[in-house]
Amino acid sequence: MSLKIAVQMDPLDSINIAGDSSFALMLAAQARGHSLYEYNVESLTLDAEDRLFAHAFPVTVQRVEGAHFTRGEQVRLDLGADVDVVLMRQDPPFHMGYITATHMLERIQHETLVVNDPANVRNSPEKVMVLNYRRFMPPTLVTRSVDEVRRFMAEHGAIVVKPIHGNGGKAIFRVPESGDNLTALFEVFNQTWPEPHMVQPFLPEVAQGDKRIVLVDGVVAGAINRVPGEGEFRSNLAMGGSAEATQLTEREQEICDALGPDLRRLGLTFVGIDVIGGRWLTEINVTSPTGIVAIDRFNGTDTAGMIWDAIEARVAAMKA
Repeated sequence: MSLKIAVQMDPLDSINIAGDSSFALMLAAQARGHSLYEYNVESLTLDAEDRLFAHAFPVTVQRVEGAHFTRGEQVRLDLGADVDVVLMRQDPPFHMGYITATHMLERIQHETLVVNDPANVRNSPEKVMVLNYRRFMPPTLVTRSVDEVRRFMAEHGAIVVKPIHGNGGKAIFRVPESGDNLTALFEVFNQTWPEPHMVQPFLPEVAQGDKRIVLVDGVVAGAINRVPGEGEFRSNLAMGGSAEATQLTEREQEICDALGPDLRRLGLTFVGIDVIGGRWLTEINVTSPTGIVAIDRFNGTDTAGMIWDAIEARVAAMKA
């Protein structure tokens, strides 16, 4: 079955093809004979007849640095009628523009498969959905109150503070047990973000790495361990972390077994979860998960192929 696929993403000329998961998905789709279009979320238009259009470009891709895509003439795509699949792959942050796009894409779901499911992406921010699985999480506080944080620190010691809708390891701060600069830090956080912030104990195990586990339709596809760079506690690859091969612990498999049925039921086909110390679930990434290139490099797997198998099965079920 040959599919027409529209990829909602950041500009193709800005990506790092060596590790970009969206690019890997596009290469795999093209290899299967599917047609690709790319568009920017800002081009979405819902017209007076309630049809959703995007100004899109047909593209072909190749793994050649500096010449990794060829773009055709712009077309006006009806995302309900003209394509079979929309891949929602632009990077966070998760803000009102992102949320509005999910509302618009939700209107075509009776015609076109949107991956991941836009309503459930909207309802599942990385650091909010995970709160449904507190039994696997480190103690976690969500607040704008310095006084509440001080109470938390009295019990748990040193902490990390994160924007609740942040991404890529950005703006994550460690505060020592003494509480140095906590008040100043919360002044900055409260002035920068209107929502509450996430506070957790600092986990020394992060020095041994932060494991990214990818699930496809609720089933484990593979994992990598991301190790912080010199002088860092953040292990995100975008923050200078390095990847290494790994296996799942019994606890990590237990976490995946608990999440898997929920992810499949919610139409969250491609998900990346983060686990520290082999036991602490910290995030469930559904907006634009990454990591499949490194996982396949270490494990000799084809995660992009697994994702397309799942997508093709869902499209076939829709058309049946």
